[in-house]
Amino acid sequence: MARWEHVPLSLLISLVVLTGAAWLLTIYQAVNMSIPMGIAVSGGMAAEGMGGMAMGGIAATGWSFESAVIFVAVWTVMMAAMMLPAAASMIFMFASAQARREREVAVSTWIFVAGYILIWAGAGIVVYVLVQIGSELATSLAPAQRIQWAPLALGTTVAAAGLYQFAPIKRVCLRHCRSPFAFIAQHWRDGRLGALVMGLKHGAYCFGCCWALFAVLVATGIMSLAWMLLLTLVVFVEKMLPQGRRAGAAIGIALIALGIVVASGAVAMPWLA
Repeated sequence: MARWEHVPLSLLISLVVLTGAAWLLTIYQAVNMSIPMGIAVSGGMAAEGMGGMAMGGIAATGWSFESAVIFVAVWTVMMAAMMLPAAASMIFMFASAQARREREVAVSTWIFVAGYILIWAGAGIVVYVLVQIGSELATSLAPAQRIQWAPLALGTTVAAAGLYQFAPIKRVCLRHCRSPFAFIAQHWRDGRLGALVMGLKHGAYCFGCCWALFAVLVATGIMSLAWMLLLTLVVFVEKMLPQGRRAGAAIGIALIALGIVVASGAVAMPWLA
């Protein structure tokens, strides 16, 4: 904590306010949506097809620029809510490094945060494309086929996320995310452009660390509040707590086991509406 002694209190307060506002907006969207949007829902894929699913009231009925923009906006707010708590240590370390160099702190720090969030916004574009493709694929299947294949697709996604917990690239990315001081020392760049580049780099490492976990969120229902809260806790534990690496391994084993039993049809995926 001593390394953060030069961080302005206003920055801490504003980050808390931003995270809280992002969660309020995310919860509002989750509560007011008509039906979860994901690759699978409870009891197999929706009886009317994936075109009946909605995110924040947006039906997945086809490709359009407007729906893509709104989807990515909602996704980005959700990512800010879920990821900023785990990124706080890195953000404060960056701000402290700026302060020690007697440079402007607030503007450069928020540029750093913007670069970080921009990576997750870009991921939202990919997710939008995948959801639309999944929607078209599911709609092309008969209801009986959707019910048959949904548990297998969902279980495979969950198990794959568990396996990724043990992948070498996961360990590399997690190491960068868990070591703010080392990241700042290795990747420091001066100026506002440098802050943006550093934010993009940190976001890329964060994405490399967490993308498989969010694949589970996409599969189970992007606006599934229970899964959002669980994955937020998982990411925070992995990145912030001393035993985060061991916890990550335990999480991987749990996901593999859950994926196997869901794929087999033995149990339904928990917390699906």
